[in-house]
Amino acid sequence: MISAFTLALVCGAAFLAGLVDAIVGGGGLIQLPAMLLLLKGVPTPTILGTGKVSSLMGTAAAFRRYAGQVPIQWRAVAPAAGVAGVFSFLGARVVSQLPQELLPKLVLGLLVVIAVYTFWRKDFGSLHAPKLPPRREPLYGALVGMVIGFYDGFFGPGTGSFLLFAFVGLFGFDFITSSASAKLVNIATNLAALAYFAYTGQILWAVALPMAVSNIIGSTLGAHLALRHGTGFVRGLFLVVVSAFIVKLGWQMVQG
Repeated sequence: MISAFTLALVCGAAFLAGLVDAIVGGGGLIQLPAMLLLLKGVPTPTILGTGKVSSLMGTAAAFRRYAGQVPIQWRAVAPAAGVAGVFSFLGARVVSQLPQELLPKLVLGLLVVIAVYTFWRKDFGSLHAPKLPPRREPLYGALVGMVIGFYDGFFGPGTGSFLLFAFVGLFGFDFITSSASAKLVNIATNLAALAYFAYTGQILWAVALPMAVSNIIGSTLGAHLALRHGTGFVRGLFLVVVSAFIVKLGWQMVQG
């Protein structure tokens, strides 16, 4: 039985995760550790399934907020979302068959490269200047969805930040447009994972639904802040989140 105090704490974590994730991704850095810490005795798959409900609803709320004010580049985003959903499901299916201990090291290296590149390129993501021919955007979108979708199903943390970087670096979108685009792809990956967890009965609905409400409130506020303060604000927070993720993964490796 989950106490009211514990439920309030995980809802607070869901709110903060939604706020951060709506802007730059990385909300899982906040929500998942809090759930693992607070929901003692709950199996990890059930924690993951419960958290997916919150993440999906918050991401959908953020996307709805963006969609009203940010033009969505459907040629790139639609293929990315469709393929990402399929490969997220595949990633979840094969997660137990591959050496997971290699992934944190690979992710840490990628995040360091992303952080250094973003620090170095002061104009990175400040302008919306698509650089791919229109006919190639669907293909590249599908490739992004395939790689990051599989990663999200297999490992997960940092998916939103990787998507944001991909839309800025590969497609030439600004940070605001990229953040909105990443949300749609994240909806697809979350839906695919949630379908699996729901089918296998690994969701605590009494916890998931209050968390979802909290995440929606946080996500709506986060999207509002991003739209109000612009690309410079999103870029700065992106660097903060990526740096925090680097420190977290590095610390885990030192400890383990």
